[in-house]
Amino acid sequence: MTASTHDIKNIQSGVLLDWLSDEREIALVDVREEGEFGWGHPLHAINVPYSTLERDIATPVPRLATRIVLVDDGEHRVAARAARRLAALGYSDVAVLEGGVIAWREAGQTLFEGVNVPSKAFAEFVELACYTPQLDPHELNARRAEEPGLVVLDCRTAEEFERFHVPGAVSAPGAELLHLVDAYLDDPARTIVVSCAGRTRGIIGAQALINAGVRNPVFALRGGTQAWRRAGFELASGAVPAAHANAAPGEAAQARADLLAARFDVRWIDHAQLREWQADAARTTYLFDVRTAREFDAGHLAGSVHAPGGQLVQTTDRWIGTRRARAVLVDEHRSRAIGTAHWLAQLGIDVYVLRDPFAGVTLVREGRPSAFEPTQRVQDWIDPHAAAQRLRDGTAGLVAGSSAGYRKAHPVGTEWINRARLDAVIDRLRERQSAVVFGDDDTVAALVAADLRERLPDTRVECVRGGVAAWRAAELPVDSTPQYPADDARIDYLFWAHDRHDGNVAAITQYLQWEEQLPAQIGDPALAGYRLGAAR
Repeated sequence: MTASTHDIKNIQSGVLLDWLSDEREIALVDVREEGEFGWGHPLHAINVPYSTLERDIATPVPRLATRIVLVDDGEHRVAARAARRLAALGYSDVAVLEGGVIAWREAGQTLFEGVNVPSKAFAEFVELACYTPQLDPHELNARRAEEPGLVVLDCRTAEEFERFHVPGAVSAPGAELLHLVDAYLDDPARTIVVSCAGRTRGIIGAQALINAGVRNPVFALRGGTQAWRRAGFELASGAVPAAHANAAPGEAAQARADLLAARFDVRWIDHAQLREWQADAARTTYLFDVRTAREFDAGHLAGSVHAPGGQLVQTTDRWIGTRRARAVLVDEHRSRAIGTAHWLAQLGIDVYVLRDPFAGVTLVREGRPSAFEPTQRVQDWIDPHAAAQRLRDGTAGLVAGSSAGYRKAHPVGTEWINRARLDAVIDRLRERQSAVVFGDDDTVAALVAADLRERLPDTRVECVRGGVAAWRAAELPVDSTPQYPADDARIDYLFWAHDRHDGNVAAITQYLQWEEQLPAQIGDPALAGYRLGAAR
């Protein structure tokens, strides 16, 4: 049963401030689309867009009794709709910030641009506190000519590395860096440079090696691949070249990890403690498997969520949406869990490493079940050929997914929509009385269809199984519209954050400057919950 508009609890900014500073768990969830969220949001807000709310909320906010406050722009009442959807999922303590981000700003609170702000600001504070050594692109280029043994380790995901990287770099994703570096420690004078796309992961990766006791000269590439491109150097692309890319942590890496655990007081629990915490209905316990996807798919603890260690630090707000919750990390070799935990603790997370995680435990291979399965009758789904006939007969065709994907390719005769802005098509659908919906995935299509049926009960709404991908696989006609949807309609796209990857020098400069100014915007790192600690 969904909550009515009158059942929704509204709170003022002052109440939210009090809640954010008390001792209870709280999830502050901004339900606007990423583009809107990126233009300004409260520091501790996570972004779970209304367009994918039911699909995506369970990972960052898994406990149904969590105190949740929803935020929107104060105008389109998306938070009120989201509150009803969460109530239908069983979330029992949901409130809406009255007036949204506008009211928050008018109450004297800061709005932060960008995404993953807590993690990105944290890296900047780390660089300031630890004086993390860095090389700019011109320095790196010169030193590579002088030092043939110098190695550049790219700590982004393997997929990002394949798209583009500094020529000659080696892929060493995230937490894997702590043991993949072993292949280059044969020469204690070898310079090691850690690269990412911007600043965050390069700083965190380089400082992690230093914290773990690597004696070689270690630097971060200042500004990463973006600064490299801005300096006029070319980027390379292609598959991971390292033969050791799938190597497991060896004894040397585990010894370094143990040193790191001792220096930074990493905490451990056993399975009995984990079971007790998981049975505690009053507090959230996250269980994250920080190994590679290949290892996770081969077998993992029931109920665990795959969160590669490097990404968990880089995008903490994607995974951990509840403040003051517990997080438990899983890695049978312990080096990746320890490396991740020593950063999460400084980010202000109550984090632990599970000791001997797989000892005497039956592992599972299936992924974590979704908290949401869209209610769709079999007859509400049609195949691409049936959809093509509907469109020829005058049915409205709607594509619910990313605006960037729509611009590149969409079924001829369809228009882009976003679930948060269905008002734009309601009148036309009322006239046509039928619509077919294509989604980036079938869940997104089903969510849009459910909202349309609720508002237009007399309109036939069908979803295309497999969406645009199935349409293209059936070799049906597609169109591209590089200028549509118009820029001002693309609420799901944060232009200055994305255009940097296309070589836009202005966007690159804006992005790197944005990262560097975050500490000044936050002020005292304790206000962000950080617990930056020197080694013991």
